[in-house]
Amino acid sequence: MNSSLPPRRWLLRGLALLAVLALLSPAGVAAVTDSSSDHADLQRGTIQSPADGETVVSVQGFHFEGRDSEKKPARLVSVGERGETEWVYNGSKRGATWFYDVDPMPNGNLLVTSTKPGTTLVYELDPETKEREWEEEFDLEDTHDVARLSEDELVVANMRQWDEGYDTSNDRVFVYNRTTGEITWEWYFKDHYPESTDGGMNEDWSHVNDVDVLDDERLLLSPRNFDQAIIVDRETGEIEERLGEDDDHDVLNEQHNPDYLESEDGAPTMLVADSENDRVVEYAKEDGEWTKTWEVGGPGQLNWPRDADRLPNGNTLITDTLNHRVIEVTPEGEIVWEYYATWGPYDAERVEHGPESNGPTIADMEAQGTYDVRGSAGLRPGTGDRLPFAVRVEATFSETPLEGPMVEFARTWSHVTPWIQPTWMTSWDFAFAVFGLLTALGWGAVEVVYQRRRLLDRARTVAARIRA
Repeated sequence: MNSSLPPRRWLLRGLALLAVLALLSPAGVAAVTDSSSDHADLQRGTIQSPADGETVVSVQGFHFEGRDSEKKPARLVSVGERGETEWVYNGSKRGATWFYDVDPMPNGNLLVTSTKPGTTLVYELDPETKEREWEEEFDLEDTHDVARLSEDELVVANMRQWDEGYDTSNDRVFVYNRTTGEITWEWYFKDHYPESTDGGMNEDWSHVNDVDVLDDERLLLSPRNFDQAIIVDRETGEIEERLGEDDDHDVLNEQHNPDYLESEDGAPTMLVADSENDRVVEYAKEDGEWTKTWEVGGPGQLNWPRDADRLPNGNTLITDTLNHRVIEVTPEGEIVWEYYATWGPYDAERVEHGPESNGPTIADMEAQGTYDVRGSAGLRPGTGDRLPFAVRVEATFSETPLEGPMVEFARTWSHVTPWIQPTWMTSWDFAFAVFGLLTALGWGAVEVVYQRRRLLDRARTVAARIRA
């Protein structure tokens, strides 16, 4: 039957086959030539100088193929000064589907926030024995941060508290006393924000992903979906400082884990992982206004950073989530320490320096400016000098009629593919492979239609002969 195909049909088939092979070949070559150990699952990158102490990394463990998949486990990873993996705590084997915030405690233990469907589990982990000193379980959905207020008190960022009966959001921050088992203080976002914020109340309205204890009365909160970092006075309940505003993405765009600093002259300062803008920024309050004093990164350099801590040496420790790494950069953006940790690191802490930033401000270092991130070992797709596929797409269609949809496509691509892209592929290999598979599927669909039509034509011919 195939021998009767016209030459043009054979030519089209040959061209389609060549296109599919050409698109799939980079991924095939990458797979064959990959010689990394366990696909560089946990690995040092650039190490220009040893870190000033141990680093602990919480790996979210995004499970693209289902929450209980072991393929991308939630883990805590301890990293030595020269980037060597010291120990790994697999939370997926201990009842944790996700890991989020991890805080070094004064006694050397770790305060860990982890979740599983419908439940938040907080505990104090002894890193030597890997045993839990105590634990608290809350009937809360997907909590990202719980901070220690005192020996007996925890502050919980309750990011998703939807009341279906009243169609209202009860997102809040509350203080829980472990000794009495009681909530002793609550602060609701709906009491301080109009319902129209972020387009209206919904099941994930504030997405408050961080709470830091500044002192006995003040808390630093990060309502991600409101594009703001705020300081709340627990005594008055008022918002006393506010950086950013809803939908003003030039300032902040769905940020994570802001840190509060003060300059030598007392100027309030915030260091923020500006996640959707793919950068880390620092703002100082000058003459009553917040002014951006520092910016590092940008699309193609960082990909959805979700934590940034200023170290005593003036460098900044950045959790570059969708590049699956943690980097320490100088004020000028040079990488001096780099560690790769799949899948989806959320938080990184230099243990001996405590849970929050405690280094100098950019103003105190006289390092104001905008800097590129440079000096990566490039061991993971998107972290080297070659521009990632999505960034090239965005640049190609800039200032054209297709800019809007292509920028949206590029942003979606850069945020989705790192979860599913094999670690041995570059973003270009993966893009070619995806388009190759789509081409093959399209070709297959055309063949099915064509063969079906041929069979129908033959059936009609046979039927006509029978009737004749």
